[in-house]
Amino acid sequence: MPDFESIKKEYETLLQQLSDPELISNWEKFEELTNKKNSLEKVIEKGKEIEDIQKKIEENKEILKSKEDPELFSLAENESVQLAEKKIILEKEFNFLEQELKNEPKQEEGNEATASSAVIMEIRAGTGGEEAALFVTDLFKMYSKCAQLQGWEQKVLDSNTTEIGGFKEVIFELKGKGVLTKMLNEAGVHRVQRIPTTEKSGRVHTSTATVAVLIKPKTSELKIRPDELKVETYHSSGPGGQYVNKRMTAVRITHLPSGLVVTSQTERSLLQNKSNALSILEARLLERRESAENEKTGGKRRSQIGTGDRAEKIRTYNFPQDRITDHRIKKSFHNIEKIMAGDLEPIFKYPTRP
Repeated sequence: MPDFESIKKEYETLLQQLSDPELISNWEKFEELTNKKNSLEKVIEKGKEIEDIQKKIEENKEILKSKEDPELFSLAENESVQLAEKKIILEKEFNFLEQELKNEPKQEEGNEATASSAVIMEIRAGTGGEEAALFVTDLFKMYSKCAQLQGWEQKVLDSNTTEIGGFKEVIFELKGKGVLTKMLNEAGVHRVQRIPTTEKSGRVHTSTATVAVLIKPKTSELKIRPDELKVETYHSSGPGGQYVNKRMTAVRITHLPSGLVVTSQTERSLLQNKSNALSILEARLLERRESAENEKTGGKRRSQIGTGDRAEKIRTYNFPQDRITDHRIKKSFHNIEKIMAGDLEPIFKYPTRP
């Protein structure tokens, strides 16, 4: 948990500044410090949650040293795994909040583009065939409309479509204020229960899609040398009319040291597709680096998206019953049509926990 002590010291200094009676006459400065104080409190609150988790982990370590009570040992062992996973999620949230905190001064200087945070989201069809691919399309539309309502920028980086209009996979970038903290909890397996358009007998089907949320690294966070990359071009495929298969505009990039392979074919420009592919690669490399660091600190870590199996759901979209259920917080939301139209604020109000 980097810089937590310095953040607490900064917060104490800020409280002293805000207690100055003369500050109230300088409204702009007072507002600036108040906003800073609110941001620091969010980071400190997250840091205290991490410290509490760490204390519980240490207590379980003491229990695990003694194997006199098998039942207590088993409980402590299972809880330790859950606590380690929870700590990883909290540390990610802490890092996101800390990064936004660092960006705030740049925003005050008028550089809103630099101050904005960005994530790369990857949605893939899970179990359910064509219906799962159609559900990916619906999730993509939901997040796209949400981005419009939030004032975020959106950019599609890559996609792989089916013949009936679904997505086997779609990768896109969202950029804007608050996007990290709001979209982080969307990672996981999403399950849908409804009558598919392809169903003729009126039966309700269950399908899944996986959502991964990766933070887009800043240019200074990762250094990728040109000689580490193998860049290949090929003909685009899928919808696109006269532009498809006419020119070698699609790009495949292999990162030789890691073996990671990324593609992009959504743009007509070879240069733009290469830029998109590099954005995906950088986000995946950063995620891999963070995962490796988490493994070193101990604790078993499930990936964000699991295997895509129906049982690994974080949220269920039940259309016949007009209900969305988040299984992590055991809470249901109604008016599914409005939520699918991008109004995710009712869900954003409830931060999830593993």
